[in-house]
Amino acid sequence: MTQALDPVGAAILEDDLLSRGVLLRRYAAWCIDLVLLGIVTFMLWLAVATFGVLTLGLGFHILPVLAAVPFGYHWLFLSSRMAATPGQAVMGLAIRRNDDLALPNWVEAGVWTLFYYLTLALFFPLLLIALFTVRHRALHDILSGLVVIRKRALTVPAGYWNMPG
Repeated sequence: MTQALDPVGAAILEDDLLSRGVLLRRYAAWCIDLVLLGIVTFMLWLAVATFGVLTLGLGFHILPVLAAVPFGYHWLFLSSRMAATPGQAVMGLAIRRNDDLALPNWVEAGVWTLFYYLTLALFFPLLLIALFTVRHRALHDILSGLVVIRKRALTVPAGYWNMPG
C-alpha cells in the first residue's frame, strides 16, 4: 500500500529537491563569475585604452561605460534561454520564476540584476537572508520574484532497464 503525501509534505519535498546545496553552489558560481567579469572588463579596458591612445585622448571618454559591464553581463545571461550566468551554469544552477518555475523574461532579469547590485552596493550582509528563507532566496530574489534552483531538479530522472521512466 502506498502512502500519499499531503500537499504540505509534497511542497517541502519539492523545495528540498530544488534547493539542496544551492547556497554553496551560488558562492562558487559567484567566484567563477567574478573571475570571468574581471577578464571581460580588463579586455574591454585594454581595447578602450588602446582606442584612447590612437585617438589622442578622445577615446578615453568611453571609459565610464565600463561600469555598466557587470550589469549587462548578468542581465543578458539571465534573460537568455540559459537563464544563468556562466558561473551558475557551470555549477548546475538556473534562475526561474518562484511561482511557476518558468524562465524569467528580460524585465524580471533586469529587476533581479538591479536589486542584486543595489544589495551589494548598499549593504552586503543582506545576502545572508538566504540562510533563513525558503528555497534559500536572497533579498534580490524575493524582490524580483525569482529563485535560484538546481537545474538538475527540473529534469525527470530516466528509468533503469527494469524501471520505466
